[in-house]
Amino acid sequence: MNAHAPMQVIAIAAVADDGSIGSGEDMLWHIPEDFRRFKRVTMGHTLVFGRRTFEQIGRLPGRRHIVCTRDRSWSAQGVDVAHSVPRAVETARQAGEQICYIAGGAQIYADALGLCTGLDITEVHRRPGGAARFPQITPDSWREVSRQRHEGFDFVQYLPVRAAGED
Repeated sequence: MNAHAPMQVIAIAAVADDGSIGSGEDMLWHIPEDFRRFKRVTMGHTLVFGRRTFEQIGRLPGRRHIVCTRDRSWSAQGVDVAHSVPRAVETARQAGEQICYIAGGAQIYADALGLCTGLDITEVHRRPGGAARFPQITPDSWREVSRQRHEGFDFVQYLPVRAAGED
């Protein structure tokens, strides 16, 4: 086992069957089991948020927060600020993090998808038509490695599909 294994970058999101992740202003559903799982999985790790998502959710105890914003004057107590997703991920890597979770919103997910080593998705079996969307998860880019079925939603993990010759 390599003691200096590369940091995992995992997008974690609840995504409806129509790709919706939010309305842009509020949550589209309330699934207590998903909230509990999010807390358990992310506890002790770094979360990367966009500014608007962070302002809606607020600080979550027990986790480091890196907020991405183009506003160079924005700051919040106890929060690191980065002006791009790659810079946020690099900040986590330089701090020695083992796992960095990308936690939204839509533009942050879109900017981060190419950096991700995994996806941790709660597939919500609804079609709320929300304005904020998760990037499409395609079988040519992502392969499902586990699924836990529940009433109305599934917890699903994906790993990237590797090109021929990659390890």
